[in-house]
Amino acid sequence: MGRLRLVLRLLAIQRTLIRYGLEEIVWETHLFRPVGWVFNLIRSRSRRDPLGKRIPEALEELGPIFVKFGQAVSTRRDLLPTDIADELAKLQDQVPPFSSEEALKILADAFGKKANELFADFQQEPLAAASVAQVHCATLHSGESVVVKILRPRVRELIERDLTVLYAIAKLAARYWSDGQRLRPVEVVSEFEKTLLKELDLTREAANAAQLKRNFEGSDMLYVPEVYWDYCRSNVLTMERISAVPISDIEGLKSAGTDIRRLAENGVVIFFTQVFRHNLFHADMHPGNIFVDVSNPKKPRYVAVDFGIVGSLSSRDQHYLAGNFLAFFKRDYHRVARLHLDSGWVPADTQITELEAAIRAVCEPIFNKPLKDISFGLVLLRLFDTARQFDMEVQPQLVLLQKTLLNIEGLGRQLYPDLDLWATAQPVLQEWMQQRTDPREHLKRLLNNWPQISEDLMLLPDALYQFVRKVLEEVYEEKALKSELKNLPIRKAFTLSGGLLAGAVLLLAGVLWIGLEATPTWFGWGPVAAGLALTFRAGR
Repeated sequence: MGRLRLVLRLLAIQRTLIRYGLEEIVWETHLFRPVGWVFNLIRSRSRRDPLGKRIPEALEELGPIFVKFGQAVSTRRDLLPTDIADELAKLQDQVPPFSSEEALKILADAFGKKANELFADFQQEPLAAASVAQVHCATLHSGESVVVKILRPRVRELIERDLTVLYAIAKLAARYWSDGQRLRPVEVVSEFEKTLLKELDLTREAANAAQLKRNFEGSDMLYVPEVYWDYCRSNVLTMERISAVPISDIEGLKSAGTDIRRLAENGVVIFFTQVFRHNLFHADMHPGNIFVDVSNPKKPRYVAVDFGIVGSLSSRDQHYLAGNFLAFFKRDYHRVARLHLDSGWVPADTQITELEAAIRAVCEPIFNKPLKDISFGLVLLRLFDTARQFDMEVQPQLVLLQKTLLNIEGLGRQLYPDLDLWATAQPVLQEWMQQRTDPREHLKRLLNNWPQISEDLMLLPDALYQFVRKVLEEVYEEKALKSELKNLPIRKAFTLSGGLLAGAVLLLAGVLWIGLEATPTWFGWGPVAAGLALTFRAGR
């Protein structure tokens, strides 16, 4: 982007911010302070409106890319006040559709065929349009009704242009804004860029959908539409068209005789199943992406769409997150603090008693409410807020999980205000934790991973030989070592070989335990340490 165009765009952005009474952001950047008196003449927005309302309205005026940025920033509740984050989350990503001629051209370029050759019927009028893509209804030659998602033309070029602007603003804010260091604007824009660019690859979205569908195959709680791979490209996604009631249409659900309580509870179970059993969760579960199949209203089934954003956690984070929830609801704050340390979420030199006291002070007031009214998302937010005082760096995937959890809670309680989140989620968490410590599960993981483990074992003797040789070369001078080994007494030779063998066995056992992601993790490091000690002892 040319420097002149960048400056002009920045000027336009500053003008919009000032019109909405956000001039403190402008003045903090220092860039346009010399002409500040000019901007004072264009202020038109009443400052009596709450800040949380003015910011989203300014972003909507600035354009779609800024709307999506506001949506993304709303997930960073660790950085923003709650009222602003709530308002940003309400931003609507709705823009005018691009022309049907352009849509037809994109299809022809992607498949080398015209739309009427690809489909028995293709509706040129879009069903919905957003900033990144729009959706058309179509019918395959085999008779299936489908929806075709098509990326906007030149969308990557336009996004990269606006990302350049966002980075320029973020760098100014980081340099001059008093809160710049705390809010880390450049880092926030970088996270947004990664998320947004992933959404531009519709093949990736199709793969996410296919995996989620396999995870819930035969489920009576969640249905994922079929992906038609022959009609998918990086800029085109074709999926089964579903007929269901939008989750936001509560009156429609009630009039159909839907078991609302069961529906709300199933939503919580689905989320925790995705996070802990499948380790792949739909991370964009706002009302526009969730529908309900009411063909059997007593057993309603969710239908999910739009799989551009998914999340997953490391096995380690899964374990410690589940442990945190279970310990928190038992009010075992020492256990919560210990889990934060063991997980590496806070520095290893953190005083556990201080961390425990801080967690107790923040979280104990939550229990003034009935258990059914306690928010999981709020618990997680409070824990992260407290841990950040001890230099915790919140991982993007944990923040994404927190945002999704807040969405699920909001939906669940909108459907059924008396929803007891803890009673619904506890069995899922406890069952998962029990499975993690079940020897049969360890054996199952061993058998599943055995092909890779067996390959690694074939390499182990050579690796151990090289390791032992290196150790012995450090203990002895190479020349002297050769001489000693040549004239080594039989008994000592047996001692040496036995020690090395025992060390190798212990090393192998420890490595297998760690490699299987068994818990507790520290249990695997004991044999590793003992194996190393024996190896060193044998070489002395």
